[in-house]
Amino acid sequence: MTWRVTQYQRLWWGISLAVILVGWVAMGILWVQTGFPLRPSIDFVGGTRLQLERDCRQGCPEPLTLPPLRAALEELGLANSSLQIVGGQGVSLRTRFLPPAERERVQAKLAQVMGKLNLNQTQIDSIGPTFGRQILVSGLLALVVAFLGIGVYLSFRFQVDYSVLAFVALAHDVLVTVGVFALLGLLAGVEVDTLFVVALLTIVGFSVNDTVVIYDRVRELLKLHGDWPIQEVVDTAVAQTLTRSVNTTLTTVLSLVAIVLFGGETLRWFAVALIVGFLSGAYSSIFIASTSLAWWRSRRATNPA
Repeated sequence: MTWRVTQYQRLWWGISLAVILVGWVAMGILWVQTGFPLRPSIDFVGGTRLQLERDCRQGCPEPLTLPPLRAALEELGLANSSLQIVGGQGVSLRTRFLPPAERERVQAKLAQVMGKLNLNQTQIDSIGPTFGRQILVSGLLALVVAFLGIGVYLSFRFQVDYSVLAFVALAHDVLVTVGVFALLGLLAGVEVDTLFVVALLTIVGFSVNDTVVIYDRVRELLKLHGDWPIQEVVDTAVAQTLTRSVNTTLTTVLSLVAIVLFGGETLRWFAVALIVGFLSGAYSSIFIASTSLAWWRSRRATNPA
């Protein structure tokens, strides 16, 4: 007996809608707080990120606290900067773009509060605001071009309704991933950078591959069994491709989990974005793209005009 994915299409759509709505709420709150739907890194808005850590090889006093550090920043006119304690003995400062001389003054002022610094752990990143905006525009343009290219490919590969619904599934995956990172930015201060755009582009390519596999099987079954109801065709196509889709996604996700655990801070959130997007892509291919096609074809059959 074939598993009937189309029987519970409202449930699948409801789950997706709930997840996307939560993401929209998080994006709305971030927009009010920061003026952006996600918490942007200095890659996009420009600025300076300074990470300092105490030299604890000879022992350290009590863990750092924020009030004296913020007081030091206020003396420098940087009271609105973002400041976090890292690991109890380090700080991460994100502020407006600082020229080299001003960065040295900030570092020296913070060192007065923190004590001797471990210079090997000092990290300084600076990007001008104009260049940051250029990176943001280029990233968004790359995403739009990817969507347009995939849309053109699907239009040639399938009929129009196939390509439109596959496009909806791709938009679903992007919205879910962006929504999750909006929530992470709101609750945990997670920022998105250029690697996040790379992750979105990778997710789009991975997701459309799964959808194409299912739609190819639907098209083959329609040629062989043109008298079957579209729901039965879709259910059979999903059942025949389910193992492949699940296995492909799980093996990829397992590799990404290893990157999250052992890949270091630079790649951690990139891998998390891919995990969210790949899982969402598998879900949308199996439960959204397929059931949407069945719903549309059955509706068109009952209302041919």
